[in-house]
Amino acid sequence: MRLSLTRRHLGQAVLGAGTLAAPGLRAQSWPSRPIRLVVPFPPGGGVDAVGRILAEPLGAALGQPVVVENRAGAGGAIGVDSVAKAVPDGHTLAMVSPGNMTAGPVVRATPYDPEALGFVTMVARSPLLLVCRNSLPAPDLAAFVALVKRQPDAIRFASGGVGTGTHLAGELMNLRLGVRMVHVPYRGTAPALTDLIANNVDIFFSDASAWPMAQQGQLRLLAVSSAARWPTSPDTPPVGSVVPDFDVSNWYGMVAPPGTPGPIRDRIAAEVARILAGEAAATPLRRLGFEPVAMTPAAFAAHVRAETATWRGVVQAANIRVE
Repeated sequence: MRLSLTRRHLGQAVLGAGTLAAPGLRAQSWPSRPIRLVVPFPPGGGVDAVGRILAEPLGAALGQPVVVENRAGAGGAIGVDSVAKAVPDGHTLAMVSPGNMTAGPVVRATPYDPEALGFVTMVARSPLLLVCRNSLPAPDLAAFVALVKRQPDAIRFASGGVGTGTHLAGELMNLRLGVRMVHVPYRGTAPALTDLIANNVDIFFSDASAWPMAQQGQLRLLAVSSAARWPTSPDTPPVGSVVPDFDVSNWYGMVAPPGTPGPIRDRIAAEVARILAGEAAATPLRRLGFEPVAMTPAAFAAHVRAETATWRGVVQAANIRVE
């Protein structure tokens, strides 16, 4: 369940923050030092950008600096695992995404249990962009679906790696259409887009980083993966308008170590909600193609559980294995 940034929801979040003074927690003692925000990917990517947009205003709201620390490796698992093992005192947080919370962990084992982490809030989300090479003989989504049904084995779909959200979105399309496109995995979004532009693969469910390339005419945007239209390109149809029961989003959120007190997580969620309600954070997020989203910790946890169940079904039906 998503909570929009209405006055009522912000009020609920503020009420949650007020519980910081509950027995066993001293509001005056937290935070007592800088807060570490672990980004489990290298600098320059979407997760890193969103984390840095939040860090300064969140630090100002909490009265201590929020310091971004990039700890990349293993599809984000190394950085998230470092947070899972940190002291649960509210001074360590992580930025997370489907690749290290829902899609990835159902394909390969992680050293942490995603559902045991201390959920804080979702921060931003966007659809995946179904983009194709310019030379593909499919001018729009309906023509592409017709092409896939005629020649499923001839269509090569790229991904950012086995088990990533970009991979599972392609497999979900296979299942919904009853076809078998050929999966071509890459080591991340950038090389997949490079090969798509070079006509070495046919389609890719990219994150929003493909949008400038579509605007420049380097590739063609066929559809967005979300059920609703994308405000950044409102004329682009959702995949679900042609492919039954298809609704996928890319999102970034914030978690804490297991056992981090609920009142601390509520306080952080409330401050993030306030920040996202202002244009200072919302404008750069929208410029990246993301919609600001605020959730309570409970709502974020429910979202992760539901999405994990969806991807588990896709992985089992498609018999996906990590080589």
